[in-house]
Amino acid sequence: IHSFIYHKQWYQRRVRGADNVKQWKCPDGEFIQNLTGHNAILNTLALNQDGVLVSGADNGTIHFWDWKTGYNFQRFQSQVQPGSLDSEAGLFAMRFDHSGSRLITCEADKTIKIYKEDENALEEPINWKPDLLRKKY
Repeated sequence: IHSFIYHKQWYQRRVRGADNVKQWKCPDGEFIQNLTGHNAILNTLALNQDGVLVSGADNGTIHFWDWKTGYNFQRFQSQVQPGSLDSEAGLFAMRFDHSGSRLITCEADKTIKIYKEDENALEEPINWKPDLLRKKY
């Protein structure tokens, strides 16, 4: 276990695995599901008060998840600073600020980046249903 996030309201925890995030229910430790999609080693997790879970990987991918459903609603690739190698795109740590609207990341290219919400983004209807066959391992 390299990273651990606990949500008090839903009494659940998320643990970062090698290439996925595992969801567990407390206090009995019942396994709920895997959140998959990264094709690299995960290094860090962050959670805000709105139930947005963010995961960051060695290859610079950042995935945004809905805490309750496990739906991956956004993903993007972090850009390395000019003069850095592509292999320096990895994320080492991330946290939300106190407002929960800005994500602060520490990256392998020796930068600290601050991402903010897109104030002009429109909420799109989601026709998503969780997988009936969840991987339980």
